[in-house]
Parts: sequence; structure tokens; C-alpha cells
Amino acid sequence: MKKVVTFVAALLGAGAAAAGTPVYVAPEVTMVEEPMRNGSGAWLIPLAIIAILALTLTAGDE
Repeated sequence: MKKVVTFVAALLGAGAAAAGTPVYVAPEVTMVEEPMRNGSGAWLIPLAIIAILALTLTAGDE
């Protein structure tokens, strides 16, 4: 009987000790932001597309 009481006391003590432990929280993923690329080539592609469209739409059949 003494062993049963000791076992129950140890079980409750371990449960109380484990009750205060926090659950696993996954670490937050840090996002690495790349600097914006504002080079001179950024406007060349849309400008080329507009120029090609303008040339093809305004070209007359001769």
C-alpha cells in the first residue's frame, strides 16, 4: 500500500512538473528581401514590346 501511495504521489508530481512546460513552438522563418533592381534595363523590355507593336500595327501593305 505504501508503494502505491508513493507511485501515485510521484505520478502526480511528474504531471504537475510537466504541466508548466511549454509546447514546441516552431521558429519563425525570416524572409530575406532582395533589394529592388532599378537598372536601366527594367524599362527596355516594355519599350521594345510597345515599339514592335507600333511598327507592326502601323505598317501598311505596299
